[in-house]
Amino acid sequence: MSAPSTVVFDLGGVLVDWDPRYLYRTLLPSEAEMERFLTEVTTPEWNTAQDAGRSWADAVAELSERHPEHAELIAAYDTRWIETLGGPIDGTVELLSELRDGGEVGLYALTNWSAEKFPHAVERFEWLSWFEGIVVSGTERLVKPDPRLFQVLLDRYGLDASSTVYIDDNPPNVDAAAALGMTSLHFTGPDRLRDELSQLGLVASDRSSEE
Repeated sequence: MSAPSTVVFDLGGVLVDWDPRYLYRTLLPSEAEMERFLTEVTTPEWNTAQDAGRSWADAVAELSERHPEHAELIAAYDTRWIETLGGPIDGTVELLSELRDGGEVGLYALTNWSAEKFPHAVERFEWLSWFEGIVVSGTERLVKPDPRLFQVLLDRYGLDASSTVYIDDNPPNVDAAAALGMTSLHFTGPDRLRDELSQLGLVASDRSSEE
């Protein structure tokens, strides 16, 4: 079996350390209050609607109407969103660099991300320019694991699913990619990912062996 010709990365949780807790730890007095706020007010489902294309203005207005006592905290999710970015996941960025330097595979990204907020990531992480193409859910108004979003990527860039590796930290997304015929890897950390990519013949099993 020949090595795959394309590698597709999810971004948040794989290459980018994103977590609203980075912001709300600065705004709420205890971990318990923060977790309650993120679970009961700015829920993952509410945030996913922005990833699906809802504007942040509409999102903040709708949620503030339901929780007026939290209006200021809700608005901060929008106005201070940049503080939810913790930085790059260095070990995975190193693997991306190795794949790029090898020049043997096409590199793409498929991400659930608000179209309004994604430019902040592009400004901050210069390595996003290494990708030949990036499909952003908020722009397409579709979110993973909807197979239609994966199909947008495949069709737009003329990719063959059977020769494509897909990497994601969210199991439902991994399963959706596998159902379309991709070699789908569940990301749990850079070391395991290196092992898996090395088994596919895409990177060295040990970075030091290249030096």
